[in-house]
Amino acid sequence: MESEVTQSHTIKKDIISFIENYKNKLTELFNDRNDEDTLLTNRGLPPYILREVLECNPLSTFIPKDHNGRGAITSEALSMLETTSYQSLPLSLMMGINGALFLQPLANYGHDEAKNNVFQKFIEKKNMGGLMITEPDFGSDALRMQTGFKYSNSSDSYQIDGLKHWAGLTGWADFWLITARGYDKNGDLGRDIGFFVHDSANGGIEVEEYFKNLGLYMLPYGRNRLNIEVPSNYRLEPNSTGVTMMLDILHRSRLQFPGMSTGHLKRMFDEALTHCKERLVGGMSLFQYDQVKERLAKLQSNFTVSSAMSYFTSTNVPLERDTSRMDVAANSIKSVVTDYMHEASQSLMQLVGAKGYKVDHIAGRSIVDSRPFQIFEGSNDILYQQITESIFKMMRKSKETNLYKFLKDFSLTENSADHFKDILNFEIDTKMAQRKLVQLGKALGRIVSMEMTLKLGETGYNSDMISNSIKTVKSEVNALIAAYSSNENPQVVMDLDEDSSWLKFVNA
Repeated sequence: MESEVTQSHTIKKDIISFIENYKNKLTELFNDRNDEDTLLTNRGLPPYILREVLECNPLSTFIPKDHNGRGAITSEALSMLETTSYQSLPLSLMMGINGALFLQPLANYGHDEAKNNVFQKFIEKKNMGGLMITEPDFGSDALRMQTGFKYSNSSDSYQIDGLKHWAGLTGWADFWLITARGYDKNGDLGRDIGFFVHDSANGGIEVEEYFKNLGLYMLPYGRNRLNIEVPSNYRLEPNSTGVTMMLDILHRSRLQFPGMSTGHLKRMFDEALTHCKERLVGGMSLFQYDQVKERLAKLQSNFTVSSAMSYFTSTNVPLERDTSRMDVAANSIKSVVTDYMHEASQSLMQLVGAKGYKVDHIAGRSIVDSRPFQIFEGSNDILYQQITESIFKMMRKSKETNLYKFLKDFSLTENSADHFKDILNFEIDTKMAQRKLVQLGKALGRIVSMEMTLKLGETGYNSDMISNSIKTVKSEVNALIAAYSSNENPQVVMDLDEDSSWLKFVNA
């Protein structure tokens, strides 16, 4: 037992040292040797900066030890992402794309030949990888993608043709994980999904257009025409179906969003606190105003809840766990924490005032950089609806119709549900309008988040921060349930005529 404790201490000391060295390098690159504001506003990233970042081997946190990585330990990967996002949210997204959407899928589903080749190049040559799923006509409706693959017996390879867009690292990635559908005996695209690892050095990907993305300037996005050939052993091998594999990949990625959000939220809080202490208004610092304190408390609460999510993922989601059925946890984490990221950026802007509206100020950049997080990997409106639908499905299976009673026995809400007994003690209507599904999903996502926060509090984490977060989340849920309970149902007026012009009714 003593040797196990000593070994655990050594491992923890090792990752702390690794993260500290990485943090120092980021500080040197983004603050000491370069102007952070300039890096924020220039598209792309100077090659020497990316080279020195990768020299620290941050992506080794996603690679198993038998391939010379650090072990693909979830807590290490999230710590690396948190450290990165504190300094640069776009850079953290770049690391997240490489890790959660390329390296982890390869580690779990790749053939040995592909893993040996790709992981070696990531470690030794500092290669990068990305994921291509989205198509111009099929974003959220990814299962209807039109990119297709055909197998060739003569070459033992797959021919893949199609069009993909909004793939982060367009034109940069050395490897791509590409999704496509096979053809049935009638020549029509089938229902299942295949995942293929393509080496960019083999050609076949034409970047037809680089997008002028509104935010995340550091990452190139674009439209990619595919006509590639992939060896058969570079196709990922699902445990059951390709769709289930895709759910595992996307859920695992969503579960790791707190790695990116926690550092960003801490930066927003630190920037806001520093500004409010230094800025004088009416003869006293902004920090003395009650409304300002409320904003700061909310920012700190966001950070605490995100930290709780990092703790949940780190202790519940090792690399080898199949997350395909973890939809409620994954969708709750992704939607809630990305809402918090954007709200925190907006709040910092409000506190900073006019100068935050400059394109080279961190408040302004954070607003446009955090906004896409609410859209990609599942639009939050859709995820909130899916949270409610998943809960309803489980309730039907358990033959429970009372929402509070079900949540009280549900592992992700068993403690937090008691905080909302009065407002959740009602019978559900499974045939409710879509807008109601979304509204209830927002509340449910935050109740799940509170459960994670309570669990973090049991570890000895700062009790005052836990207490304040519980108060903040309770206020959010109460407001959301009130909106859900409202019977107001506004509709779109389609026939606009001159009666909708206010000028007609002015008597001059």
